[in-house]
Amino acid sequence: MGEAEINLFNKTITIHSHIITYGNAADEQLTGFIRDEIETMWNEPQGIINIKRESFSVLFHITAAWNPLIDIDEIVMNTDARNNYFRIEDYARGNISFVDGLGCNTGYFMLENLYKGSATAAHEYGHTLGLDHPSNLDIRGTGVPGIMYPRGTLVDAQYQYEPTKPAGVKGGTIHPIYRKVFKEDIEALKLDKLRFNNNKAIVGDFTNVYHQKHDRPAPDNMIADAL
Repeated sequence: MGEAEINLFNKTITIHSHIITYGNAADEQLTGFIRDEIETMWNEPQGIINIKRESFSVLFHITAAWNPLIDIDEIVMNTDARNNYFRIEDYARGNISFVDGLGCNTGYFMLENLYKGSATAAHEYGHTLGLDHPSNLDIRGTGVPGIMYPRGTLVDAQYQYEPTKPAGVKGGTIHPIYRKVFKEDIEALKLDKLRFNNNKAIVGDFTNVYHQKHDRPAPDNMIADAL
């Protein structure tokens, strides 16, 4: 989620988003890395959109803060369209990071997914702005995968976890580090459809979900002992 600000003089649209992290695996360094990844990757294509036959450059201004003592009410009562809240933990149900829908401002990240270059934060940020996974998840023959392709997508061999593996087997699907944001991803945001009030508009929507920590399932032997 973010707040879009249009500058009619400079012909720019800047999306302002503030990333706030909490949870046992969150820290200041990781939060800074998430901020850097999102801002760098989404600015890289130097997106341009047309509004009433005029071209506007699309910029992303991302700020971030780690708040280990965050209060539940701060999230559920939030009214600031720039704020995005992500819990970060070592474990997540489903073994995957996620956000709370398309066009949202909350989610839950698994630490293992956030290694340097993973593009996970940039991918999930795309969801918060309203972008879904593409419908076609076999993009062999098309080159570098876009940012919104999920894990499991079939890609050209050089973009797999293991290039020598057959497509579709373990190691034979998209390695997230190869994903990139393209101008088409910026266009898909449909910023030209926004209604600006005092030069500002909201991209996405408020979900304001505070996530409790996911508990790991009990080992089988412990379950048996309890029966």
